[in-house]
Amino acid sequence: MYDVLIRGGTVIDGTGSPGLRQDVAIKDGKIAALANNVRDTATTTIDAGGQIVAPGFIDTHSHSDLMLLANPALEEKVRQGVTTEILGQDGLGLAPVYSDTAKAMLQEHLAGLLGSPAVVWNWSSFASYLKCYQHRGTILNVAALVSHGALRIAAMGMEDRPATKVELAEMKRLLDEALATGAPGLSTGLIYPPCNYATHEELVELARVVASHGGAFVVHVRNEADTLLESLQEMVDLARASGVHLHISHLKTIGKKNWGKVDAALTLLETAQQEGLVVTADQYPYLAGSTALAACLPPWAPAGGPQAMLARLRSPEERARIKAAFRETIPNWQNRGETEGWENVIVASLGSGNPAVIGKSIAQLAAERGADPVDVIMDIILAEENRATMVCFQNCEENLVKVMQKPWVMVCTDGILGAGKPHPRLYGTFPRVLGRYVREQGALTLEEAIRKMTALPAASFGLTDRGVLKEGLAADVVVFEPAVVLDRATYAEPQAWPEGISHVLVNGELVLAEGMPTGALPGRVLAGKRSMIQQGGEPDASSGSRS
Repeated sequence: MYDVLIRGGTVIDGTGSPGLRQDVAIKDGKIAALANNVRDTATTTIDAGGQIVAPGFIDTHSHSDLMLLANPALEEKVRQGVTTEILGQDGLGLAPVYSDTAKAMLQEHLAGLLGSPAVVWNWSSFASYLKCYQHRGTILNVAALVSHGALRIAAMGMEDRPATKVELAEMKRLLDEALATGAPGLSTGLIYPPCNYATHEELVELARVVASHGGAFVVHVRNEADTLLESLQEMVDLARASGVHLHISHLKTIGKKNWGKVDAALTLLETAQQEGLVVTADQYPYLAGSTALAACLPPWAPAGGPQAMLARLRSPEERARIKAAFRETIPNWQNRGETEGWENVIVASLGSGNPAVIGKSIAQLAAERGADPVDVIMDIILAEENRATMVCFQNCEENLVKVMQKPWVMVCTDGILGAGKPHPRLYGTFPRVLGRYVREQGALTLEEAIRKMTALPAASFGLTDRGVLKEGLAADVVVFEPAVVLDRATYAEPQAWPEGISHVLVNGELVLAEGMPTGALPGRVLAGKRSMIQQGGEPDASSGSRS
């Protein structure tokens, strides 16, 4: 007798192969049988007639780190069919933190983007941090990258300078220790302090440690706008020097004047693949991005941490210096007033929840206040003590689809949890791809879209027992209606659940049944093994099914 039997659906197994009419039997958290008309009975039977049965989706770029500890039953991802999240992105992870000073600095640093939920920071090492998820239980599986930001803070705080040899050695030691626990790689966010203070040489040294463990170097590049090509070239050079698997976070072109660079960007990365370098990327299916409002400021403004930044914003002299920076050319800095335009930068969430500000553009607020847009930004950051996020409209549909269609590009949410009007990608990413880009536009086949959400990320991050429906592998499964599935979240009303996802199982347990959460917390902390992506960036379709 099986635990769960999913009958009558079309199984799309994640490898890119055409779907087959099969039953899926599950026992003890594993796929026990895949066959026509499985004859045995089960404790729970799901009628999947007219629906697709696929591996659970893997969100390759998630910011649920703190919120999952505060609320292990978070629904936002499983309602999309997500069964695994990869945390620790953009260099904004939670460990290691071996001193009270580093812990306080990291907490304050992350609050501007990830918030300050009621979480007891009772960990120090990376391993003890991961155990917190396991002890609390989670609604879905998590894997966590080592965070460059946490390493730098542990070694040298938030200082805006190159690391000394001693400090770099300490970062490498901590990184090696964390990777040995099963972290699938390292992340860095080269627009965020303190990661953006790192030299290329520091990044290469860290990448060599990652390569020695067979992990991925996951990077938000220094600039996705005016110097996009130079920023990508820096990372290709890093991959060549270190031999690391390079993964570009949320690949895109920012700003109308830069949209024409997409072909050159893709050619640059594919040339590296042809050279034998391992290069992959991910993408969210929206034209707007989202991050902390403080990311609008010049790179030196946050040096020393949030309190030092807020002190600068209180100083008339420093405010004048910051405003002057917007009239200058600063290497690798994305001046959002020029690249996006202040009419396209929208306040998404605030610590205070102020409805008079949330949902309005910086240009609109500047007009209402009769103030300079940069003054408006600084005033909001000050008033909210840096607890402010934004949504920025920056990409174009043609480029989004062009990137999406590359076989080495995965799907991610990059979603930031928060009150107000958070980016709708937090609620709609995966159904949006399936509904808008597969069913409505035909930009991808259903099989290819599912591969990008399952087998490809599993192989890329060494999740050897996930990503493919095959006997003996973990029973992370999503059941959805292909004719119905669609996102409903919008920029105006982002907190809306998608349609068409009927059932989600994590490790063989239902976390979503008939579209409603069950309350189960069967998620596990996953250890990434060596990346199974072949040279040239193409996944080995069979590798995702190895155990």
